[in-house]
Amino acid sequence: MRENSISSESINKFQNNLSENKTSDIIRRSVSKNGILASSTEIQSDELMKPVFSVEVSEKQDVPNQKQSGRCWMFAALNTMRYDLTKNFGLPADFELSQNFINFWDKFEKSNYFLENVLATANEPINSRKVSFLMQTPQEDGGQWDMLCSLIEKHGLAPKSAMEETFNSEHSGQLNNVLNTKLRKNAKELRKMVADSNSNDEINAKKESMLNEIYQILVYALGKPADKFDFEYYDKDHKYNLVKDLTPIDFYKQFLNLDLEDYVSIINSPTDDKPFNDTYTIEMLGSVVGGRSVKHLNLEIEEMKDLAIKQLKDGESVWFGCDVGKESDRQKGIMDTNLFHKDELLGADLSMSKADRLNYGESLMTHAMVLTGVDIVNGKPTKWKVENSWGDKVGTKGYFVMSDDWFNEFVYQVVVNTRYMSDEQKKNQQKEPKMLDPWDPMGALA
Repeated sequence: MRENSISSESINKFQNNLSENKTSDIIRRSVSKNGILASSTEIQSDELMKPVFSVEVSEKQDVPNQKQSGRCWMFAALNTMRYDLTKNFGLPADFELSQNFINFWDKFEKSNYFLENVLATANEPINSRKVSFLMQTPQEDGGQWDMLCSLIEKHGLAPKSAMEETFNSEHSGQLNNVLNTKLRKNAKELRKMVADSNSNDEINAKKESMLNEIYQILVYALGKPADKFDFEYYDKDHKYNLVKDLTPIDFYKQFLNLDLEDYVSIINSPTDDKPFNDTYTIEMLGSVVGGRSVKHLNLEIEEMKDLAIKQLKDGESVWFGCDVGKESDRQKGIMDTNLFHKDELLGADLSMSKADRLNYGESLMTHAMVLTGVDIVNGKPTKWKVENSWGDKVGTKGYFVMSDDWFNEFVYQVVVNTRYMSDEQKKNQQKEPKMLDPWDPMGALA
């Protein structure tokens, strides 16, 4: 075993090297007083990231607020869908689809999905990597596009008026803690039943009882999802409309003019284990048992951007996943690789390639938002308009500006309609996906 502790001689050398740097005291005073980010901010980024775009989705809508919850993926997806509703029915800018309706069924379906994975791994040691991965977070707020499609296809959609937000939907920590405690306890009981050779009927009956308790918890915390509701609205001709006794499936089919099967996930993962033009799925990742599987087509970044631009030019917004915390200013609403110069300030090389950041745990998809515009100069994108879900007090009334270089480095996924894809891309998207490990970065939940 290699043992090489830090010697006094090394420390003295480091101190001498620093003392020879004539600017070290200036940098120390600035960083210790103001912090690394403020001391390294590039003010020119503010000028270059002005919210002006040559291509924008025409419909305007207010930016919702996910508050203290990790539901960005469903907010972003529902935001893309309400653009379609606004365009077709003339709904007001503050109209929202019910995030809590999807949230309820997401947590219920994820609980069942977790219990099924517990049974599938019941004969593995409790300290195996897969079982440890499962127990780390039985369920959480985050998700991916294909998971949302499965929820909508099974349970439908509802306007926010049919199921409003609750304290627990907007502040999800308490509910998540209770659910995960309950699910870990359930996991122990199910693993013991398998070890004791209980019959499938006995195990299924026990699981049914567990799901009954979970449903009860969710109703208490989030409210009961509506079976039927009335939908009243003024259309684009200012005519009053009332549609009575809609089921969530009826509402989805009648008011959402889209086929979710046409929308596919495109990723950019330039790592050696994921050749471009192949498809990938992730083991144990999903929500609805028997629903749509998570499937990604891995493309070069320029191909990904080209598809997003085609969809935007056609007047349709684009759901995307990224690592929002990197090189971004939440309050200003700027995401730009030129925003901070931490390496120059600190005299340290912090550069890593996109592939290396993925391989070494430096970055992965953490947040989902909506592309609603792009600025194209001399045929090339320079910056992108982004609708966030953090309310209207950040950015420009909730909208952010993302530089094209930031897109290159920190955007990992977009969802596009297959009509914008080339024949070759469509062919590649139909390939049988390679199964990735549950902990692969492309399985991260936004």
